Amino acid sequence: MKKYAFLFASSLSLMAALPVLASDFGTAEEARAMLDRAVTELKAGEAGALAKFNDAAGGYRDRDLYIFCADKDGKLVAHPALPLGTDMRALKDKTGKAFGEELFIAAKEGQYNQVSYMWPRPSSPYPVSKVSYMTRVGNDLCGVGYYK
Repeated sequence: MKKYAFLFASSLSLMAALPVLASDFGTAEEARAMLDRAVTELKAGEAGALAKFNDAAGGYRDRDLYIFCADKDGKLVAHPALPLGTDMRALKDKTGKAFGEELFIAAKEGQYNQVSYMWPRPSSPYPVSKVSYMTRVGNDLCGVGYYK
């Protein structure tokens, strides 16, 4: 009986901790909202926007959400982890999916299109399922992804 009481109490403790754990990760709605803000920022001035996107304190990183952008040739101009100048179109996930080309194609002016792939969270080396919203603003193809 004590064993079951311990398991029940442990389960309750774990369930109480779940909302805290969930708040450590961004949601689809928060990713979309961040991309909306980034679009507004880009329209106000490309150079200033990209500087903010690349600055850890620039206001465009929230838990596991961040802005990434490439230019019209597919070269990264904003990303918190990959080197700027990396060809986004060449990116493949651990399953071999060429998601970089999909991101490039999905970025359309005035549209928010989604691409699914495997990618590690900023705090982990292990890839998990990620969905990125992509759009285009002038010469910039930008996205924000959330992890499932």
